Amino acid sequence: MKRYRGPVTDHFNGQRFHNPGNGVPRGTGGLLQWLANRHPAPWKKWIDSPPGPPPPSRMSDGSIRATFVGHSTVLIQMDRVNILCDPIWSMRASPFSWIGPRRHRPPGIRFEDLPPVDVVLQSHDHYDHLDVPTLRRIAKTRSPKFVVPLGVRARLISHRIPGGSEAAELDWWQSAAISDGVRVTAVPARHFSGRGPRDRDFTLWCGYVIEGPSGSVYFAGDTGYGPHFREIRERFPSLRLAFIPIGAFRPQWFMGVVHISPEDAIRAHRDLGANASIGIHFGVFRLADDGQDEPVDRLQNAIAEPADPSVRFWILAVGEGRDIP
Repeated sequence: MKRYRGPVTDHFNGQRFHNPGNGVPRGTGGLLQWLANRHPAPWKKWIDSPPGPPPPSRMSDGSIRATFVGHSTVLIQMDRVNILCDPIWSMRASPFSWIGPRRHRPPGIRFEDLPPVDVVLQSHDHYDHLDVPTLRRIAKTRSPKFVVPLGVRARLISHRIPGGSEAAELDWWQSAAISDGVRVTAVPARHFSGRGPRDRDFTLWCGYVIEGPSGSVYFAGDTGYGPHFREIRERFPSLRLAFIPIGAFRPQWFMGVVHISPEDAIRAHRDLGANASIGIHFGVFRLADDGQDEPVDRLQNAIAEPADPSVRFWILAVGEGRDIP
């Protein structure tokens, strides 16, 4: 894969990307320490949940509908544009079919029931977010536009994803029009990248804000807690909806730099000033030590103690779609 080359910034040193400030993920030593002292909570081997109903073909102007496919895969329908974020329909988040994190439940929407897909947003290149078999299938059957962070277009090209060479490649705070009146802006996240032992942080990671006549929607992708949420609010002060990750957070000493705990997800919701938020990144792939239901249970407990009616933070069932007020 051809490596990204560009000017030095506060998050790129000319060779690798990094989180500004103190957001440095723990290295190999920390990983080995975690693996040697794991205390994983239980997961069910398989939840055979039925798929949700097919989403509508499109939503009219002024309407926003969100469908939670599972993990970080969400379908956003607004202003007659259909946007699919971090799609993965594969059984494993892995380069191999026989090893790596395995699904514990099926996708919430059958691939055949997807409506037209106009745009695919990729937040970064980890296997549980950038799934090559799914992208090939979408590209061949739906022919979407792709929007990716810096360096990820080369991933699409190297894997021969149809349309990958035309992907809009964005740095933080850069924007691209995805239809008449609708644009998307890449926004900061606190994470890391890489798909193997030799390509750590060669590509950028990001979230996205989608703006249209119906309002603004934020998709966090994968991120730890940090000041970037307030920075996003300063530039996008009236978010109608936010998708915020809540899972893969234990042990917090290791995961906390790059993944949000449920309690910090509520802090992020408040920092963003979003009208409503939806939890993502939980319950499908076992990526850390938190239990399958733990992110949702802790989120609901944090909202209830003490009760705060201003926190409109929803958990959608896998396959559930919801019209956003």
